[in-house]
Amino acid sequence: MINPKSQISEVLSAGTQHTPRETTEASTDLSKNPKSIAILGAGAWGMALANLAAANGHRVRVWSRQGSQTLEAVLQNAQIVLSAISMKGVSDVSSQVQSFPVSPETIFVTATKGLDPESRCTPSQIWQTAFPDHGVVVLSGPNLSKEIELGLPAATVVASNVPTAAQVVQLAFSSNLLRVYTNPDPLGVELGGTLKNVIAIASGVCDGLQLGTNAKAALVTRGLTEMVRIGNLWGANTETFYGLSGLGDLLATCNSPLSRNYQVGYQLAGGQTLTEILANLQGTAEGVNTCRVLVQIAQQQNIAMPITEQVYRLLQNEVSPRQALDELMLRNIKPEYNY
Repeated sequence: MINPKSQISEVLSAGTQHTPRETTEASTDLSKNPKSIAILGAGAWGMALANLAAANGHRVRVWSRQGSQTLEAVLQNAQIVLSAISMKGVSDVSSQVQSFPVSPETIFVTATKGLDPESRCTPSQIWQTAFPDHGVVVLSGPNLSKEIELGLPAATVVASNVPTAAQVVQLAFSSNLLRVYTNPDPLGVELGGTLKNVIAIASGVCDGLQLGTNAKAALVTRGLTEMVRIGNLWGANTETFYGLSGLGDLLATCNSPLSRNYQVGYQLAGGQTLTEILANLQGTAEGVNTCRVLVQIAQQQNIAMPITEQVYRLLQNEVSPRQALDELMLRNIKPEYNY
């Protein structure tokens, strides 16, 4: 595997660094036309994607702020630039990338799930603003990085307003370990992966309080309704939220202790403070920041998002986990759908 600590700058073939399960004929064909891929971010997800690309025979360079390789060196001749950095660093890194020469044919891929706290933009919107003439692709799905690292099978979605760009990325990362689908709704794909993090926090609370399967099913289902509601406001397609990047990702993160957002909720239910949890968490729980941004938007647009609101109040220490549950259960009764 590529080692982020030693910061190996380039992997020339699958066999030099990583040997997954037997490769398929399709992935073997991919190695005949290797791409030069720059991965920005050496966290768990960035490294998982780097290993997948390397296993397909692509030339992979990895950059992180703590690494020895400069950003300019990693970007040199890159045909695909994939950003897997945390949301708080997207604006800064995209601005840095602008200062270096990039081929007009370079495709930018974002695998970050979050919302900018200042502009409220998604990661792809930030990258597209920085590189308006380039294809920008969103990669999102039910992809717990630990399971990817273990070589367990998974599926994901790549979406772009430039269909050919999505197809190039699909070919670059498809293998017998990862089935990659394309989608023409990048905003919906991106929002699905972003909005579900808030529901994952609530799901962790649900399990931490041992509320049972009935409550969990109701929570996740109504959480999906909130995701669709705000997604539609921003112009995303409803159908996208019932696919891998919406419902699929929601199911994965709401049911796995491997999810950092789930862990935030679970540990809050156990009596820990948010400060304590975040201090000991490996990686970033993007749902904490996303929740704050969503509540601001919901209040300004008068959108009903009761689960998100209670998660926000819990994160702000305004209510206890049990009080948040009571407020959700005691809301006025209503139809399930507004026909």
